Amino acid sequence: MPLPRTRGTALRQRLAELRGPDVPAKALDARALAALAANPGCARRAILDGAGVNKAALASALGAPSAFGQSQFALTRGNAFEAKVKADGGAELLRLVHDKLDRSAEPPADARVPDLTAAGPRGRTARTELELREAAAHPGAWTLLDHPMLALDVAGSPAFLEPDAVVVHPDGSWTVVEIKSFPLLDGSADPAKVGAAARQAAVYVLALEEVAARLGAEVAPAPRVRHRVLLVCPRDFSNLPAASAVDIRKQRAVTARQLARLTRIEDIAGALPEGTCFSPELPAEELTAAVESVPATYAPECLSACELAFHCRARSRQEGAVTSLGRPVRAELGGLTTVEDVLAAARGEAGDPDDPAVAALRRAAALRAEALEAACR
Repeated sequence: MPLPRTRGTALRQRLAELRGPDVPAKALDARALAALAANPGCARRAILDGAGVNKAALASALGAPSAFGQSQFALTRGNAFEAKVKADGGAELLRLVHDKLDRSAEPPADARVPDLTAAGPRGRTARTELELREAAAHPGAWTLLDHPMLALDVAGSPAFLEPDAVVVHPDGSWTVVEIKSFPLLDGSADPAKVGAAARQAAVYVLALEEVAARLGAEVAPAPRVRHRVLLVCPRDFSNLPAASAVDIRKQRAVTARQLARLTRIEDIAGALPEGTCFSPELPAEELTAAVESVPATYAPECLSACELAFHCRARSRQEGAVTSLGRPVRAELGGLTTVEDVLAAARGEAGDPDDPAVAALRRAAALRAEALEAACR
């Protein structure tokens, strides 16, 4: 549900103040949104992403620069491969969609490739929705939307997302296409990279479902957003495209549930001290205080998904938080939230003996003592 105009304007002004004077907002893309959904309890990331803060610049200003992100070489190679896949009006891309996802339909020929140019992200979003409405009103033909713009409400703030492509099938259904530069070797790819691409595509599917729901009031039946997306990658070590259909139903369900758990950005912003600002131009001491005023939920998984991970890890270790050891360890320890509490419980100095976690720690400590005693004999 979009915010009322006056309320939304006030929130945008507040987020601009948090970002800093004359600092342009960094767009929240699907990659960042998928990472945010994977850690919905982190208020720090939620407010920084909601305010459009450049977290890479912020991490450098805090003295904990991040190595997270794609290299310029990978970006250049990815752009070149995408251009090859979409050449000739997307003929090869549509052939792959037909072959992997919709063989029962007529082969794509003379597909519509509408111009989605418009002013600003809101204009491009409206233009994309207009073309999707046009395609829904005239089924029977293939339509390729090259870099459409979609909007998704995230904790009360709109995020504008740009998938590589969306294909409208002759039956009126919609498919998300993800084009990646990592290779498909013998028909399979790195599971971690495929998983990341699936989570990213799930964000696009959620945004498309919102569009389909709105169009459902005008076009009957409402367009169907397919939950099998097309992943296009180079074949083996060549630059020739190969494709694989990826079922993202699980990723879509998890992402939707996690996004629903996010604290509203306006609530987080309202709880911050007056004058809080995250501009990297601020003195280091003032900037550190501003960042620390927002609670973070660090876990080792953040190292592959967030630019502030090194800073948050250092703070987590200083505080002795058990989350720095990983979420599975944290879950096993129940109410023991610090390493000091864990060690005290293991030594029998603190903790409820009837607590299963405390009992397990004391048993482990006893076994360790027995093993050391036996080794010293």
